[in-house]
Amino acid sequence: MTEKKSAWRTGVVRGAAVALFSLAPALAHADQFGLQLAAGTADHDVKKLDIGGVWDPGLSWWHFLGFHFTVVGEAHVAYWDLEERGSVHPDIWEFGATPVFRIIKDAGWIRPYFEAGVGLRLLSHVRETTDRTMSSSFQFADMVGVGAQFGDHQNYAAGFRFQHLSNAGLERPNPGINFSEIYLQYNF
Repeated sequence: MTEKKSAWRTGVVRGAAVALFSLAPALAHADQFGLQLAAGTADHDVKKLDIGGVWDPGLSWWHFLGFHFTVVGEAHVAYWDLEERGSVHPDIWEFGATPVFRIIKDAGWIRPYFEAGVGLRLLSHVRETTDRTMSSSFQFADMVGVGAQFGDHQNYAAGFRFQHLSNAGLERPNPGINFSEIYLQYNF
């Protein structure tokens, strides 16, 4: 590994640690926590089940046309089931966290939103088949989606996401993988 890559990785790890510790005081005053269950599929007969913890600090910026901008934090544990012939590791685990930025409706029983986020992921195995590898356990997970919160106390949410995982070219090869996911969420 080159010095440049090593220094870059060290910087990313330090930045993530600073961000996590900066958020710690806000966690003590969090407005709402939720549990999210998701299922998705990707090319090459990969199926994904995901369980996530969601933290909504109740932040609200830039009100316009009955909508506002907010951010929620998500932590995920996911299981990949590779059904393709020649799978080297048919069971892969994914661990990570993502800040999710949303533009959501201000009020109403149903509050639609658009969302996007970029997070970090670690994979338990990088080799999917004999001819396809993710090269690195460290991955970036970017996603875009649509959904809605609903209910008298906004306790429920449902949505659809398109998620791309890749190592951003830090290691070669870097084939990446694209998931289409649906999710349901309950906020406590």
